[in-house]
Amino acid sequence: MTDFTRYSRQMLFSPIGEDGQKKLTNSSVLIVGMGALGTALANHLVRAGIGHIRFIDRDYVERSNLQRQMLFDEDDVTSALPKAIAAKNKLTKINSDIKIEAIVGDASPKNIDELINGMDIVLDGTDNFQTRFLLNDACFKYGIPFVYGGAVSSRGMSAIFVPNETPCLRCFITSTDQGGQTCDTIGVISPIVDIVASLQVVEVIKFLVGDVKNRRKSLLALDIWNNYRYDMKFSTPKTDCPTCQKKEYPALNLAEKDIITVLCGRETVQIQAEQGFNLDVWADRLKPIGKVQKTPFLLKVELPEGERLVLFPDGRTLVQGTEDQVRAKTLYSRYIGL
Repeated sequence: MTDFTRYSRQMLFSPIGEDGQKKLTNSSVLIVGMGALGTALANHLVRAGIGHIRFIDRDYVERSNLQRQMLFDEDDVTSALPKAIAAKNKLTKINSDIKIEAIVGDASPKNIDELINGMDIVLDGTDNFQTRFLLNDACFKYGIPFVYGGAVSSRGMSAIFVPNETPCLRCFITSTDQGGQTCDTIGVISPIVDIVASLQVVEVIKFLVGDVKNRRKSLLALDIWNNYRYDMKFSTPKTDCPTCQKKEYPALNLAEKDIITVLCGRETVQIQAEQGFNLDVWADRLKPIGKVQKTPFLLKVELPEGERLVLFPDGRTLVQGTEDQVRAKTLYSRYIGL
């Protein structure tokens, strides 16, 4: 039985109350991405008592993450822990009463149905519009609300899109090419991350407790350094929207050939193989090449060319030290050859 005394101050807030807290405890939420936004989202939701939190992330903790990714510390960097595992380790200590499901992997058209199955709402903790459109399309196909969030520099955006009630993300943003501004090119300050995550979470809580009247019906854009705020009010969905109007869901129909992804702000290219990696076998195979570090979750090898390969059991390889896809494919073919 859940001990509700830990939520006593939250239940004193009349729009939630005891009934609302019970609804939160019986809710299931998916967070995609456990970086800056994802860790802040998970921290709020775990403390709020969401009964089942599932999250997925494809990356591992590095030193540059610590400036803004609140659940990680230097021990996680030293251990090269996957972000999903490191996050679960921290979150379980915060609230052991709830179910926390951590997945080390990449959200894709291949697994998105399984990821959102049984979820009441989906939160965007990602850093790229390719994945955001995937979440948007899957949510609108299956009638699940999608809470969008993004942060870069001192700027942020947030909205909750609800199938059959609001337009979708594609009605506002039509292309995955958003000008190339990333945390790596123009930086990011941690307060904007916390603010955007808080804006996302409050809309999640409103939805889960059933407060339809007070849900924000706009896409909010703000710049906390230059003191700017603008609400793009929801209007009629675009008649030619392939997701919420035509119900074509283009992101769900991408061919499996789309296996190469440049990771935002990471100087890293991800390549997905059809088969997984046996890390023990590959550690022996790559030891003659350069310095190898193996954990239960990943394998890193320093290449003589200066780049680094990171192999995961699910068949993903990160080629670190370049954003040139041709260069990444060359190194991948040279040393992995799959």
